[in-house]
Amino acid sequence: MSEIPQLPERLLHEDGKFNLYYLNEVYRTIAHKISTQLSNKLQEKIHITAGIWGGQYLIANDEGKARTNIVRLYCLVNLPQNTPLDKKDNFEHLMESYHQSVTNTFLNYDLHFINPRWGESIPYTNKKKPTTVLQMWEKNNKLKFFRAFYVWNNMPWIDSVIYDTIRNIKVVKEMLDMNSRPIKRPTEEYKFLLQDVLIIYYTLYDALTSDFQEHADPIMKNLLQKFLGGLKDPEAIEEEYLNLYSNAIVYGLEEALDGPYQKEGLDIKDIENWPIEKINWVPQELKETVGRSLTNKFNKFKTNIKTKKHT
Repeated sequence: MSEIPQLPERLLHEDGKFNLYYLNEVYRTIAHKISTQLSNKLQEKIHITAGIWGGQYLIANDEGKARTNIVRLYCLVNLPQNTPLDKKDNFEHLMESYHQSVTNTFLNYDLHFINPRWGESIPYTNKKKPTTVLQMWEKNNKLKFFRAFYVWNNMPWIDSVIYDTIRNIKVVKEMLDMNSRPIKRPTEEYKFLLQDVLIIYYTLYDALTSDFQEHADPIMKNLLQKFLGGLKDPEAIEEEYLNLYSNAIVYGLEEALDGPYQKEGLDIKDIENWPIEKINWVPQELKETVGRSLTNKFNKFKTNIKTKKHT
């Protein structure tokens, strides 16, 4: 029997930095609570999983403490198929319950989320069962917003992280495809792109080819250090974008996923048209590289937190 998740006593360290292990536990706990509520209401077992999205945990310290200030909270929520949630009324109830639970839970940590909005479909997701979004804003501007992605196949959270990199690669490729000229965008859009490429790169690191790692490592490490140091100058940010573009970084990221999925007859460039049962599906090869790495990272956070408490 799996362990029932519990809300952590705190979410922030004394200096205001988030603990990303604890944040993940918050998301797991909310999902467990909503699963129980819906199962009771609908008189059918509804199992929902959830966890953190965003990649800050990839560069956190050994106890899961973020190295930079986090201003946006992202969560992946995995929903089961072929249940009463397929009916519109039940799905609306799910979203209402979820935003209420998120609001009430984060009040424990002095974060006040308001103005819930949901229903937007996300590009580059399954056409028949697209990923949808719930978003809320923080009343006192301590954060910019909370956003949850609802994905239609209940798999372990780590599987959904790996699967979502396919979508995210398609998003960044819009600006990094060398078959098109570099695209002029506002500085903020460049920054989002750079952050997403860092997230994808370090998420998939153990699945990247050795040749691509050798090529990309100096570029990505340099970019990461600039972000940690506070990358704000618009010209420097655009220069980093052009550096990713000219070094064909997006193709090495695609390569890490393309091979394992192609072996299973799935084309990552056509993810929108996959069978719905393949939503959130991850080949064993990627589970054994990327999945194991992510699992080990969060187990390490948990162990180190426990060790510190008892010293």
